Amino acid sequence: MDENYDVIVLGTGLTECVLSGLLSVDGKKVLHIDRQDFYGGELASLNLGQLYNKFRPSGQKPELRGRDRDWCVDLIPKFLMANGELTNILVHTNVTRYIEFKQIGGSYVYRNGRIAKVPSNQAEAISSSLMGIFEKRRMKQFLDYLTKWDDDDASTHGALDLDKNTMNEVYNYFRLENGTRDFIGHAMALWSNDDYLNEVARPTYERIILYGQSVAKYGKSPYIYPLYGLGELPQGFARLSAIYGGTYMLDTPIDEVIYDDDNKKFAGVKTKEGTAKAPIVIADPTYFPEKVKKTGQKVIRAMCILEHPVPNTHDLDSVQIVIPQNQVGRKNDIYIAVLSDVHCVVPKGYYLAIVSTIIETETPHVELEPAFKLLGPRLDTLMGIAEIYEPQDDGTASGIYISKSYDATSHFESATDDIKDLYFRVTGKPLVLEKLTEGLNGLDE
Repeated sequence: MDENYDVIVLGTGLTECVLSGLLSVDGKKVLHIDRQDFYGGELASLNLGQLYNKFRPSGQKPELRGRDRDWCVDLIPKFLMANGELTNILVHTNVTRYIEFKQIGGSYVYRNGRIAKVPSNQAEAISSSLMGIFEKRRMKQFLDYLTKWDDDDASTHGALDLDKNTMNEVYNYFRLENGTRDFIGHAMALWSNDDYLNEVARPTYERIILYGQSVAKYGKSPYIYPLYGLGELPQGFARLSAIYGGTYMLDTPIDEVIYDDDNKKFAGVKTKEGTAKAPIVIADPTYFPEKVKKTGQKVIRAMCILEHPVPNTHDLDSVQIVIPQNQVGRKNDIYIAVLSDVHCVVPKGYYLAIVSTIIETETPHVELEPAFKLLGPRLDTLMGIAEIYEPQDDGTASGIYISKSYDATSHFESATDDIKDLYFRVTGKPLVLEKLTEGLNGLDE
């Protein structure tokens, strides 16, 4: 394998595979290596045997119907926003031809001990239990204002400035109640805590608009999900890279990282297949532990196997539920992603609910109790804890560009920000995407 490349990529997480695909399309000679024998890294989808080997290697597993391969359980639960940046990248690169998507049936938010559907159209908004009649009128005025906002037309701004006023000041202007602010900030703008309230309103405005556009795309909810699990996404981009000449080597540990003479700049890697040289490397945090730092946050994720739909969701085959932090006396939201056999991740009759949040105490499993209460009886629950890492520097001096760990959010927007940031640092140019104009496999326009 002794060969020269433009870029070496280590790890087959989504970020690494997307960048591998994009750089291959750009004409770069890419070598992609992973020590594991499957795609996805942290974002892999495991069959039943792999799942129990990882989380309960010597323990018992319940008697469950179906074959091992009928189960595709995501290690990290995230949905795609129908009009979000990852969906745009999928369409822009035509990776959509390899993957079929299904819509998520509904989005719910926890309020005062029960869950309510986040309205996806005007009729649902009018009948929603989340707000009284006068509050609904104020909410409509608020959303109308955001929808009509035009940066170039001062007449649409009124008394507010999205780049100067905080989100709290915007809420106050429309006299919105605290419960409504919770619902907007956590179930629509999808902030995981309340820090956004004292920051300028622009990012929240952009998130609410994205939510509305994503709901409008296919109705029901703003979320879509690939059949057979999220592990399909990295594989789709791996295929893209291969079409454009990228070389993939799974089950290949790195024996040594090579640096240039002064031992500062990346120069290549040695593996059982030989030496590969390149001026830059893109890697997940596990390949360069000395070059990453802990953010101080840990995520707990619980995979719950159910034999019933989640109560009070009208028996929907899939939902997202957001439990806003201050509803349960926390600093961070709790997210629940629920999937079923229509997504080809469990055999018929089973449901998979994955709960995640940022750990705040010494007893993290107890922190998930509000979610467990909503799910009803569970056949089994498997839990894992992950530290969140980020690179210590931007990689320019060393040629070592490291991705961030996946956070606890329920969607891919923060991960896509990392992809775009890494692409810019590696290539020196921004990632320009065509606007999403076509449908996705399995979803009718």
